[in-house]
Amino acid sequence: MQTMFSVGDRVVYPMHGAGVVEAIEEREVLGLRDNYYIMRLQVGDMKVMVPRSNASEVGLRPVIGPEDIPRVYEVLSGEKTAMSQNWNRRYRANMEKMKTGDIFSVAEVVRNLGIRDREKGLSTGERRMLENAKQILTSEMAMVEKRSSDEICRTIDSILDSA
Repeated sequence: MQTMFSVGDRVVYPMHGAGVVEAIEEREVLGLRDNYYIMRLQVGDMKVMVPRSNASEVGLRPVIGPEDIPRVYEVLSGEKTAMSQNWNRRYRANMEKMKTGDIFSVAEVVRNLGIRDREKGLSTGERRMLENAKQILTSEMAMVEKRSSDEICRTIDSILDSA
């Protein structure tokens, strides 16, 4: 099913985070004409173009509603789920969760890597993944809760510290 967005809609682009559709424009890219969502993402104030015809394949979705926020905090404060001891397998499994764009899966990655960081430390790659996952999570939560990314980040860190 093709989801259509309008200018002003708040959306999430998997692996990049939350943003706002600023325009829908017809463009020619690589010889193909299509209508594109022009979005400004929260993280890094980045602009992204996504072909409307490809929006659902890339996982573009509306931001969650305020009623879903408590569940995100539940996931963050939950028990660590079993992860492979092999960092390569663990990294791939976490990357797959992040690629879904599902906020609850991203929250799970943040929780599990945050706990692992405190228990055993993280490799450079996993530390980068934790920071990226936290940014993605924070961008959407800040938009929904109408709080600054810094405030959300401090809240997430305090939840992880008490886990």
